Amino acid sequence: MGKSTGFMEIPRLDRTYAPAGDRVRHYDEFINPLPESAVERQGGRCMDCGIPFCHTGCPVNNMIPDWNDLVWNKEWREASDNLHSTNNFPEFTGRVCPAPCEAACTLNIENQPVTIKTIECAIVDKGWEKGWIQPQVAKVKSDKKIAVVGSGPAGMACAQQLARAGHKVSLYEKNRRAGGLLRYGIPDFKMEKSLIDRRVRQMEREGVTFWTSMEVGNDIQASKIADHYDAVVLAGGSEQPRDLPIKGRELKGVHFAMDFLTQQNRRNAGEPLPNIKDIVATGKKVVVIGGGDTGSDCIGTSFRQRAVSVTQLEIMPKPPAFEDKGSTWPHWPHIFRTSTSQEEGADREFSIATTEFITNEYGNVAAIRCHLVDQNMNKIDGSEYEMEADLVLLAMGFTNPVKEGLLEQLSVGLDDHGNVNALTTNYQTNIPKIFAAGDMRRGQSLVVWAIREGRQAAHAVDQFLMGNSDLPRL
Repeated sequence: MGKSTGFMEIPRLDRTYAPAGDRVRHYDEFINPLPESAVERQGGRCMDCGIPFCHTGCPVNNMIPDWNDLVWNKEWREASDNLHSTNNFPEFTGRVCPAPCEAACTLNIENQPVTIKTIECAIVDKGWEKGWIQPQVAKVKSDKKIAVVGSGPAGMACAQQLARAGHKVSLYEKNRRAGGLLRYGIPDFKMEKSLIDRRVRQMEREGVTFWTSMEVGNDIQASKIADHYDAVVLAGGSEQPRDLPIKGRELKGVHFAMDFLTQQNRRNAGEPLPNIKDIVATGKKVVVIGGGDTGSDCIGTSFRQRAVSVTQLEIMPKPPAFEDKGSTWPHWPHIFRTSTSQEEGADREFSIATTEFITNEYGNVAAIRCHLVDQNMNKIDGSEYEMEADLVLLAMGFTNPVKEGLLEQLSVGLDDHGNVNALTTNYQTNIPKIFAAGDMRRGQSLVVWAIREGRQAAHAVDQFLMGNSDLPRL
C-alpha cells in the first residue's frame, strides 16, 4: 500500500495548531491543515504490513490502507467514496476522534504511525470542497415508518442509513438544533457546527424529517411514538453526569461541566439560554475535577472566557510517558497525553481527591479541600491542603442515560449499569420493535463508536422490517 518504501523514506508529518496566545481569543477552529501534496506523501507512508491492525483499531472498520493508497496515487474522489462506505461523518471523527487507528498502526511500534486522522479529515474536506459528497436518495421507497430518538452521531448515522434504504425516517431532538452533544457539548474550537448543519441538509434531501425542540417522553408521550411507527430507535445518549456528593456541593459556583459547555455553545450559536444563572469563568480561579476530554473542553472554554487560572484535578495517578509496546500494541495505550486545551496553560494535578467545597460569606464556593491518594485510592496521611476556587466544574463522566420520561414510559429493560439492554447482534430491546444504539446502549463512549452502533442498528432495523437488508453491517 502507498509507496513500498515510503515509511522508511518519508518522515511523519502532522497538522499544526495556531499559537495558544492567538487561539484563546476566539472560538473558531485553529488547526492548520497540511498542503495537499504533503497529505499525499503521508498516504505513501502506509506500509504493506500484511495484517492492517488499523482496521480493528477503528470502531467503524475504515478501510484505511485502501484510502491511504488512493491519496498517495492522487485518486482523491475514489478515496472519498471509500471513506464514506464505512463512515457517514468522517469530518466529525477527523476532528474529535482520539484516533485509536493510529495507536494500532504497525508503525506505532516505533511511535511513528501513519497520520491516519489527518488524511481522513483532508479527504472529506476535499470531498465537500469539490462537490463530490451528494445526497444518496433511495430509488425504491418502502411504506415503513421509523422514529429515531436522539440526533447525536448514533441517531444521525442510523437515520441516514435507514433513509437510504428507502424508509420514512423521523429524527427527534429535544434541543433547538440537531447534533446532540456534538453540537452542544463539544466546543466550537474543536468542531465548528456548520459541519453538522451541512450534514443535516444532506439528510433532509435524502428524506429524513427532523423534529427539533421535541422531547419524547416530555413534549410527546413515548407511547404515541411507539404506536405510530413501525420501529423506534433509542439513541439519546448517556446524559446522567457523575456527581460528587461531598460537603458544600450545594454552593453557588459548583456546576456540572456539561451545563457550562452547553451554555457557551448556545451563546456562540445565538440561541437563548434556559432560565438559569449564567455560568462563566471570566475573572475566576477555575478548578476542573476530572481528567478526561470533557474536563479538557472546560479548560479551553475557561481560557476563552478569560479565567484568571485553571487547575485540573485527576484522582488517578499520572500515566507513564510511554507504554510497553510488547504488552500493549496494537491496543489503545494508557499513556500521558496533553490536549490542545491543556497546552493553553492549565495546571494539572494527579492522585488528588476532593473532600469538601468551602464557602465564603455569600454562599459561593471559595476553595476546595483536597488530599493525596495512593494507587489504591487510599488517603495519604498528612497530605491535606486547600485550593482557592471561584468556579468548580465537575467533569467526572456520565453514569447512564436519564431514565425519567422516555425510558420509564417505554418500560425498556436496563442492564446492570443502567443502560438500555440490547445486544449488538440485533440491537433489540425487550420490546421487539424498539431498538437502542450509541451511548444510551453501551454507556459513555466515543463519537466513532456511536457512528458504528448507529449504522449497525440501522441494518438490524431494516432486517427486522423487511426480512433482509442490503445495508452494510459494518
